[in-house]
Amino acid sequence: MPDTSLPLALLPRPREVAVHGEGGLTLTAATRVSADREAQGTLSWLQRELGAATGLPLAAGDEEVAQIRLSVDPGAGLGREGYRLIIDSEGAIVVGNEPAGLFYGVQTLRQLLPADAYRSSPLGGAEWRLPAVSITDAPRFRWRGAMLDIARHFQPKREILRFIDLLALHKLNVLHLHLTDDQGWRIEIRRYPRLTEAASWRTESQVGASKPPVFDGRPHGGFLTQDDIREIVAYADARHVAVVPEIDVPGHSQAAIHAYPELGEVGEIPVGTQWGVFEEVLAVTDNVLEFYKNVFDELIELFPSTYIHVGGDECPKTQWRNSASAQQRIRDEGLADEDELQSWFIRQLDEHITERGRRLLGWDEILEGGLAPGATVMSWRGEEGGIAAARAGHDVVMAPTATSYLDYKQSDSPDEPVPVGTLLRVEDVYGGEPIPADLTEEEARHVLGAQVNLWSEHVDTPRRLDYMVFPRLTAFAEKAWSEGERDYAEFEPRLRQHLERLDAAGVEYRPLEGPRPWHTRPGVHGWGHHPGEEAPEQGHATG
Repeated sequence: MPDTSLPLALLPRPREVAVHGEGGLTLTAATRVSADREAQGTLSWLQRELGAATGLPLAAGDEEVAQIRLSVDPGAGLGREGYRLIIDSEGAIVVGNEPAGLFYGVQTLRQLLPADAYRSSPLGGAEWRLPAVSITDAPRFRWRGAMLDIARHFQPKREILRFIDLLALHKLNVLHLHLTDDQGWRIEIRRYPRLTEAASWRTESQVGASKPPVFDGRPHGGFLTQDDIREIVAYADARHVAVVPEIDVPGHSQAAIHAYPELGEVGEIPVGTQWGVFEEVLAVTDNVLEFYKNVFDELIELFPSTYIHVGGDECPKTQWRNSASAQQRIRDEGLADEDELQSWFIRQLDEHITERGRRLLGWDEILEGGLAPGATVMSWRGEEGGIAAARAGHDVVMAPTATSYLDYKQSDSPDEPVPVGTLLRVEDVYGGEPIPADLTEEEARHVLGAQVNLWSEHVDTPRRLDYMVFPRLTAFAEKAWSEGERDYAEFEPRLRQHLERLDAAGVEYRPLEGPRPWHTRPGVHGWGHHPGEEAPEQGHATG
C-alpha cells in the first residue's frame, strides 16, 4: 500500500495524495518533455519558467522518449479545472480535463522540486529530484480571486504581471482590477481622453490615517494604456487568470468628475487627495448614462471576462436629495427614494452590459433599492449581502472584511505599517468559511467562490504590497481551492516550507514571527505607524 500521509509541503492541499516509497524521477539536461496540441501553452510555460530556474533545457521530444508528458483529456473525469499527476522512476505524467487543470498540475509538479525552482535564474547543479507520487486534485470553488486597487496608488504594468504570476503560483484564477476611484482614473478610454490627461494624477496624497490628515506634497499618478491592458489580459490568460475590470459608479467618482465636470452635481472639483467616503457623486442624467455606457463598451473590447464590475459601493445620497435633476428622475421613474434611484442607475448599466453578452458584478450595496435582474453580488460588508442575494437567486462572490481585507493590520504591534481596520492574521484568513452557515444547500450553490481584496490607500510600493498580501494570500488560496476541514496547526508547517519558495521568488512577505520594523528604514515612504494615528473605521475607502 502506498503511503497516503502528506509529508510534502503542497499548497493548496490537493484532494488525494499518495507517496510511493523512495523512488522518483531525476531531471537532467537530457530530460525531454512532450505535449499534445491542447497542452502546448503549458509546455511553453514549463520550459520558460522551470527551465530558467533549474538551468535545464527541458527540450521537447516525442512521447515515446519524453520523461515528462503533458496532455489534456476532456474524458478524464477530473472536472473543469482538475488534474492528475503521476511520478515514478520512469517519468511524470500530467493530465488535465481542460488546459487550466493541466496548468495547475504543472504548478504542483514545480512545488515538488526544491524551493530554488522558483528563482528567476539558476543556481547551478545538473540534477533535480522529483518524488514518486500520485496526486488527483480539483478546486472547491470556481471563483478564487484577488482584487488589486491601482486607483489609490498606481501599480505599473510590470508589477501587475508579477502579481498575476503569484496568483497563478497559488492556483488562483481571478484578478479583479479596481481601476477608478476618487483619487485617480487608471485606464485609457479613447473616446474621453481627459480621463487620463487630467484624472490620472493628483496633486498630493494623504499619508497614513491620522486625524487631521497629513499630506506628502508630492504628485502621484499613472495609467494603463489600452495596449498595456491587452498585454496584461493575454499574460493572465496564458496563466488561466481572468482579469475582471472595475469602473466604480455612481460614488467614488471624483477623478472622473474632475476631468468632465458635467458628470457631477456641483461643477468643477479636484482629483481626490484624501482617503474616505465623500459626498461627490455622479448625476443621473441621460448624458451621464451615455458617457458610462461608452466607457463600458471600450472596457468590453479590452477585457474578455464574463463579468464587468461597476462598483456601486459607498454612494452618499446627500447631493441627490438636493439635486433638481435627481429628484425629477425619481418622479419620472416612479421611484420611492434615493436608494431606488441608485438601483435604477445600476439597472440601466446592467441592461447595457447584458445586451453585450456580459454579466454585471457589484459590491453588495447594489442590493439596496432592488437588485438588477442579472447582477452578481460581491459581499463585503459581512455575509449579509451574500446571504440576501443567494436567497433571491443571484450568484455571489464572498469577500467579507473580517477575513478578506488584506490592507487590514496583521497584529497589534506598533511596528505594523499604518495599522488600519480590524486584526486579520494569517490564521484568521485561513479559518474563514466562504459559504455562510445560514444558507441551505440549494442557496449555497449560488456562491461562486471567494475573494481577498487589497485596497491601496496605504500601499504605495511593490515592497509594501508583498508585505500586506503574503503569506495571507497563501492561506486564502488553500481555503478557496481545497475541500475538507481546515486545521491551521496542520497548515502552518506546510506554509513555513512554502515561504522558502516565496523567498526564492523574491517576495518580501511579512514573517510569521512578527512585523519588520519598516518605519526605521530611511527612504521608504509611507511605511510605519505615525505617532498619534488612529485606525479608521473599516470600509472600502478607509482600507
